[in-house]
Amino acid sequence: MGAGRPRRRRRGPRVTAPEGTRPPRSAGRGGDRRPVRPPMDRPRRAAYEAVAAVHRDDAFANLVLPIILREEGLYGRDAAFATELTYGTLRHLGTLDAILTDAAGRDVARIDPPVRDALRIGAYQLLHTRVPPHAAVSSTVDLVRAVAPGATGFANAVLREVSTRDSDGWVAKLAPPMETDPVGHLAVAYSHPQWIVRAFSEALDGDLGETARLLIEDNERPPVHLCARPGLIDPVELADQVGGAPGAFSPYAVYLPGGAPGDVPAVADGRAHVQDEGSQLVAVALADAPLDGPDGRWLDLCAGPGGKAGLLGALAAQRGARVTAVEVAEHRARLVSQATRGLPVTVLATDGREVGADPKLPEGHFDRVLVDAPCTGLGSLRRRPESRWRRQPSDLPPLTRLQRELLGAALRAVRPGGIVAYVTCSPHTVETHVTVTEAARRSGVSVDFVDARPLLPAGMPGLGDGPTVQLWPHRHGTDAMFLAVLRKG
Repeated sequence: MGAGRPRRRRRGPRVTAPEGTRPPRSAGRGGDRRPVRPPMDRPRRAAYEAVAAVHRDDAFANLVLPIILREEGLYGRDAAFATELTYGTLRHLGTLDAILTDAAGRDVARIDPPVRDALRIGAYQLLHTRVPPHAAVSSTVDLVRAVAPGATGFANAVLREVSTRDSDGWVAKLAPPMETDPVGHLAVAYSHPQWIVRAFSEALDGDLGETARLLIEDNERPPVHLCARPGLIDPVELADQVGGAPGAFSPYAVYLPGGAPGDVPAVADGRAHVQDEGSQLVAVALADAPLDGPDGRWLDLCAGPGGKAGLLGALAAQRGARVTAVEVAEHRARLVSQATRGLPVTVLATDGREVGADPKLPEGHFDRVLVDAPCTGLGSLRRRPESRWRRQPSDLPPLTRLQRELLGAALRAVRPGGIVAYVTCSPHTVETHVTVTEAARRSGVSVDFVDARPLLPAGMPGLGDGPTVQLWPHRHGTDAMFLAVLRKG
């Protein structure tokens, strides 16, 4: 595995297989007791339906799984087990597919999709949970019997081959040597596409040990962060209500220990919302950046679905300011309106690049502008595991062009002396440093970079040399948010 590399954490969930996993025995003719196969159990069926929807329909797991759980009537331990199987399978998909290809003696792409998804879930159980091997195999064969009856023998043979090694054993067999192909090795060992491993390594200055720690963190189940909206609820009060803890860095963050966020009364009535702590920090940095002159007109140029607009709106209400929240997609603009109800926020369903052309977005008008630009989302792969397999390097050129155009629009929208915060949920250097420097160069206006580090909590580690800041899951426990703060001359 290479000297000096961190040992891979194997923190398999303490899950107990639901009832029905072990086949009961019943009396047959002559009193002999024959094994009777149970029907496919509901948690595994729910996980299968979610994984199949992701691959068949390009669905998002965080959207389809809650619907499936409700339809199946799964709660508590069974819902947790189905959730772990779904997200764990999607996070480890690349490595699972490499293992299944070897175990099956054929490329995983040549296995029928229903069988392939069932085998992925079975292999995940074998290699990353504490479900007993015989239970993982038998329950997956039952699943295959339900979705592709003719493939049960094949599935049984493949899974028994998978069970001959643990996860580390398979990595040792299949991954290229760390010494000669570190990117290839890390891609197999930690289940990320090679181009993403390479991008992460470049953003971390080529530190392969730290890259491995980031990849490990991407494969962990992320905590749910709540934002206690300032002026509406105190974070300590919210933490007491949910049995959680105040955040490590954001003054408004609360860590939810478990349960559905929608069941939290403060979330239901709009005093709090779900938001990663890193997203809170970059929004607060914009609001707290020193500013001379008027400070009553704020702009969120890419506001959907409304988390940052909600936090900015709550802060603006305390300071006598107003927020204009722009979102080009009408359905997302409606989400922003819902998220900011009761706050001093005006929502515009228009293109943020129309600054100067749209009379509601005049040039040189706003004191503070947030550009939370559309991006690859590589900074939130732990929350959206399917994204790592969908994104391609070819996605970057159109995204970075859009990012430059939006930042250019923000620099037109802000008044002289005003502040612009450019934010992406990606550490890819072409979406961060390259975009910011190119947009500033092409803007045709005088732009000064403000050191963003003092705008984050004192003592926060690992913020680099400035003036921009890159947050990291493995350093800060947040999504990998990038922040650049610019002042218009």
